[in-house]
Amino acid sequence: MAGLYIHIPFCASRCIYCGFYSTTGKENLQDRYVRAIIEEYNQRKDYLRGDKIETIYFGGGTPSLLSNQNFRLLGEHINNIECKDIKEFTIECNPNDITPALCRSLKDIGVNRVSMGVQTFSNNRLRFLHRRHKSEDIAPAVEMLRDNGISNISIDLMFGFPDETLEEWSNDITKALALNVEHISAYSLMYEEGTPLYSMLKEGLIKENTEGSNADMYEILIDRLIEAGYDHYEISNFSKSGKASIHNSSYWNETKYIGLGAAAHSYDGSSRQWNVSDLERYINGIENHNAKIEIEEIDDNTRYNDLVTTALRTKKGINLSNLSKEHYIYIKRNARKSIENGLLKIDDNHIHLTRKGLFISDSIMSDLIFV
Repeated sequence: MAGLYIHIPFCASRCIYCGFYSTTGKENLQDRYVRAIIEEYNQRKDYLRGDKIETIYFGGGTPSLLSNQNFRLLGEHINNIECKDIKEFTIECNPNDITPALCRSLKDIGVNRVSMGVQTFSNNRLRFLHRRHKSEDIAPAVEMLRDNGISNISIDLMFGFPDETLEEWSNDITKALALNVEHISAYSLMYEEGTPLYSMLKEGLIKENTEGSNADMYEILIDRLIEAGYDHYEISNFSKSGKASIHNSSYWNETKYIGLGAAAHSYDGSSRQWNVSDLERYINGIENHNAKIEIEEIDDNTRYNDLVTTALRTKKGINLSNLSKEHYIYIKRNARKSIENGLLKIDDNHIHLTRKGLFISDSIMSDLIFV
């Protein structure tokens, strides 16, 4: 099994918190960019060493801004590549981009899962984030997707806004549950360096929510979603039975994947590589058969550390049987204190975070990193 990720960096406007590579005002490059993605795959089609692609993910940016013509081009190309039976084909969408025409385009190319950036049901907070949609766009978008045959829907939520109360966050959860979607991802608001949000914080224009308040919001999230029947299968991800994201799970379980497009990452089991985070440099490099790629070879210590920061995020955790003797001894020794404090637990030869450990997972992972 392997995954295919395609990065679509175009955005109509830029959200103030976003740290992913995206561009605005370069829609004129969309056609060249899509052709470059197709050409990049042709140049790198042996990267996965024969492993069949079983999951596809269009991320961004805003993939729902692609034209119908470019959706068709990518769809035709996907039908010609080395794919097995596609188990999951996800595209990220903004709620206000969902139209009957877009739904038809998605169905035509085989999309069977949509991940929608809801973030919050508060119009004030949506404006604060510089999101384009309004709260009242969300439910009709979900209904339209279902009416057009896309029944596997995920939404993203965000908590920990400046001055946000527990009651306001609980209200967002209530509205999210009312949508009855198959999957919910939820993240605390992050202040990433280089974003407008980070600048606002440093300039004293806003005040960061307290760590204790964020922890309380996370507690409420877990309780409400588990009570509603969702499986908390990864730190930030909840799904109905059988609806965990297959593609995203590959990032946590050492599955190979190839990433196409500017800033896209790839992993072939022995190295990681990533494309340049610059739209025009990416296009020119592909067109001139001189792709701008950086590569990191992965040794045993790096692979172990990757497991600590990925597999440990999941409900099942790290399979100790897959570790070398050296790393097995190391993790057992370094995990002892967290196990005694009820932050980590070993079940069925897997080490995993407990409910208590979820709240300080970064600190626990830091203790387990091999240095």
